[in-house]
Amino acid sequence: ELVRQGEALKRTEQMVDKMEQDLKTSQKHINSIKSVWGGLVNYFKAKPPESKPEQNGAPEYSANSRLKEAMLSSKEQESKYQESHPNLRKLDNSDNDFGKADLVSSVQRDSYPKNQHLRAYHQKIDNNLDEMSSGLSRLKNLALGLQTELDEQDDMLDRLTRKVETLDVNIKSTDKKVRQL
Repeated sequence: ELVRQGEALKRTEQMVDKMEQDLKTSQKHINSIKSVWGGLVNYFKAKPPESKPEQNGAPEYSANSRLKEAMLSSKEQESKYQESHPNLRKLDNSDNDFGKADLVSSVQRDSYPKNQHLRAYHQKIDNNLDEMSSGLSRLKNLALGLQTELDEQDDMLDRLTRKVETLDVNIKSTDKKVRQL
């Protein structure tokens, strides 16, 4: 949603830039209508190239890399979680939690109790804690990415606000000139 909003802000900024260029063109026309001297100045003045409006420091929009990485990582972790979660995959009777106890290395095996059922229970708890840790890491990365994106969009909103305020003053000035004609 933030990426979509960022793209909308960028399009809005481009439209404001276009409006600013159109307003400059209309002011030139008003000057030429207002006086002969203004018409001569506009006639001999070099015409600006018909190109895309200036971005006035606005880079091409794309979501920040931190947010992109967090989203990709989150989707990857989510798919791994869905593959391993017992309620989100088909249960296989041959794959039970006690069979997983044999996968532990000998170093870890010494840290667990000697009782096989208790060892399997401890391993299950450790696996659950690992999943919780990776989930929290995923949430942290997403939160940091969202914060960075929000900061960038806040700067974009400040820049857009300044442009709109300037444009508003220029429009009022142009309107006043038109009414005087």
